[in-house]
Amino acid sequence: MISEVDILLRLGLAALFGSFIGLERERQFWAAGLRTHMMVSVGACLFMIVSNYAAFEALNSSTDPRMRFDPTRIAAQVVTGIGFIGAGTILFVRKGVVRGLTTAAGLWTVSAIGLATGGGMFVAAGATTAIALTILWLFKPIENMVSKKHKYRELRVVTNDKVDNNELYKSIMEIPRMKVYEFTYNRNEDGFVYIIRFEFSEDSKLKLVIDDIRKNPNITEIDLS
Repeated sequence: MISEVDILLRLGLAALFGSFIGLERERQFWAAGLRTHMMVSVGACLFMIVSNYAAFEALNSSTDPRMRFDPTRIAAQVVTGIGFIGAGTILFVRKGVVRGLTTAAGLWTVSAIGLATGGGMFVAAGATTAIALTILWLFKPIENMVSKKHKYRELRVVTNDKVDNNELYKSIMEIPRMKVYEFTYNRNEDGFVYIIRFEFSEDSKLKLVIDDIRKNPNITEIDLS
């Protein structure tokens, strides 16, 4: 049975490890920030301590040698339960864009750190915290650079009913350095709505391209995402 001093040490370390990742999320202005990550880590740590305590008490108080107690069952439920908190950090932005997956994964990792700390695996918990911070800090610029280079953009063009569909399609397809992957349009009450999914190699010149398209007098609205 662990001592009270050891219990306080484990809870304190769990709060500390959770605060490191929580500060990074707080810096990104996410709702699940410092306090949320600390609470998840401390809570998971306490679940593990209670689980170990219950297993110890059950095995020592039982007179039946056939009795078995699995201390991992409570820890497994923590992993399942943390999914509900993580789901609350995920946002579905318009046009199918999903945000908050990294924060949800961070909460899941923090719960694992708390469980490891509660189990006395301080080196594993500390190493996981360091690795998680490295992923969040070091790989963010790399991810942005790669996604920016290969990410599809979407252009929504609204026109009146006087537009020449073939002419508009031809003018967009002939834009240099633009790779069009999808070109669809639907008719509305006043005209047409065009959706163009594309990849453009020079973002610095994208505004000029859009300004050039906007010169068409039959275009009433342009939205880039």
